[in-house]
Amino acid sequence: MPNYRLTLCYDGTRWKGWQKQGNTDNTIQGKLENLLSRLLDQPVEVAGSGRTDAGTHAKGQVASFRAKTGMSPQELLAGLRQYLPADIGAVSLEEADPRFHARLSCVGKTYVYRIWRSQAPNVFERNYLYFCPGDLDVEKMRRAASALCGRHDFRAFCSLKKFKKSTVRTVESITIEELGPELRLTFSGDGFLYHMVRILVGTLLAVGRGELEPEDMENILASQDRQRAGETVPACGLCLEEVRY
Repeated sequence: MPNYRLTLCYDGTRWKGWQKQGNTDNTIQGKLENLLSRLLDQPVEVAGSGRTDAGTHAKGQVASFRAKTGMSPQELLAGLRQYLPADIGAVSLEEADPRFHARLSCVGKTYVYRIWRSQAPNVFERNYLYFCPGDLDVEKMRRAASALCGRHDFRAFCSLKKFKKSTVRTVESITIEELGPELRLTFSGDGFLYHMVRILVGTLLAVGRGELEPEDMENILASQDRQRAGETVPACGLCLEEVRY
């Protein structure tokens, strides 16, 4: 049965996250599976590269699925673009190697988190920014970010209370850009735990406000204690930018 690779973008504002759930139809995965099943007249199961949270956005989410059809990838892509809602976009669709799997084949991801530091309203981008007015010591944040890069056990930066798998991950880079009143944080790594990027941002903000010091990062990592790290910032500022294979 042919295997397909689908690249998506979406505005996650009104969706309950990527993963389909039994108590709601309002998920990205659920919407995709229902539409593909109708277009292809067969049950279709879609695997995503990862589970974005409710309210989180994506520019380069990747999904894979198997289906037997006489439609070409171009025809199927056209059908998705016609019937998907305006806040979910089918960017590309192609037949993939039989062994390709959106999650299991993934070797890295990049997320961007955007913070609005001004008291002035930003009405047109309010769904894509975390409004957090106030002064921040950005140089201290950069020092803390550097200390968080590398291969570590990030259990202190995960919201799960029980762990079935390893919480060791490699964070390749964390960059912090000042773009006028916007602060833009970019995280690249081999994978991220549940809420990990949002907790990393909350921790770096605590450093910027003087509540933590860059030198505290090593102890927080070693503690494996969620209570030692910063807050989980809102999902609205987070976007999955890229998935690498």
